[in-house]
Amino acid sequence: MKYGLAPSARNSHAQKMATHAPSAHPRLLCRWAVRSASVFALSFLVFGHCIAAEHTITLTAEATSYDDGLGNKLLAYKMVEHKVDGVDITPRYSSEATIPGPTIFLTEGDIAHLTIENNIPGAHDNPPHVGISSQVSIHVHGVHYQIDSDGTLKVINQVADEGAGVGPDDGDVLVYPYTWNVAPGTAGTWAYHDHNYMTHNGAEQKGLFGAIIVNPAGAPQYDKEYLLYVTDDAFWGMEIDGASKTQTKHGVNPTLSAARGDNVRFHLISLGTDIHEFTLNGYRWADPGTTNLINRTAIGPLEKHVFEVVAKHSAKYRDKNFTNNLMGMQGEFNVE
Repeated sequence: MKYGLAPSARNSHAQKMATHAPSAHPRLLCRWAVRSASVFALSFLVFGHCIAAEHTITLTAEATSYDDGLGNKLLAYKMVEHKVDGVDITPRYSSEATIPGPTIFLTEGDIAHLTIENNIPGAHDNPPHVGISSQVSIHVHGVHYQIDSDGTLKVINQVADEGAGVGPDDGDVLVYPYTWNVAPGTAGTWAYHDHNYMTHNGAEQKGLFGAIIVNPAGAPQYDKEYLLYVTDDAFWGMEIDGASKTQTKHGVNPTLSAARGDNVRFHLISLGTDIHEFTLNGYRWADPGTTNLINRTAIGPLEKHVFEVVAKHSAKYRDKNFTNNLMGMQGEFNVE
């Protein structure tokens, strides 16, 4: 699978503000923004910066108990630590490596500092494996970053092998840091995935994928959120509690749950190569960007579809594409 590079340009508003704002401690800068009400747009931009959060995140990549059917263990990301402005929110994530990987919630204006650790079997051997097959990385879509946070190999980025492992140029590096600028305009549901393990296309087919959900400030809250990754033979998903953000029910074709009357949001991300036809029996929802109500959607390689409904009755979600339907791509949505 081939992915394009995400934008690396810095936010132009931030650059403009730097030429007008006083040089001061961030708290004084916030006070200045509030007092400078005479220029509303300028105040709004700086205030937006004041409420932004700083995330420090550590993920590992490791083997799981899942098997690919050929005797090879699947790989997965695990959340080791996630702090927001120093507050630890790690308990919301599974303590195990999961497929799909952790869903990371961010807000426009945030900055995220991530570190990937390579705990894939063989990475710590002495001597370790040599070559790109021992590299593991995180390449993200949607948000901004500089080229050294692209999470690709040097053959692509012309800078370095930007992952944790062993590279022909960089020696034995079992951790690698990234910085994401969650700039205004990046709201959306975006995949992240490995781009180094085995080949320069990465190892999504081995389980190394997850998502970030970037919300605008003041976005509505949902009672439940569901991530469903549409691959060529199964849905891989998870359920997220809207209040606590606790993540559960990871795995293949998970049974999702809600209370009657809950406002719920589905996030579909296609990681396969097929064209899929997603349906949720008995439900209709607004086609994103329009006022049209639909009861199914076609989703192809690298596409996504995000929609919300009010939970009224139990239903099946399924892929009605003929061959995928035959392979049993369906799950339960239980409403009580």
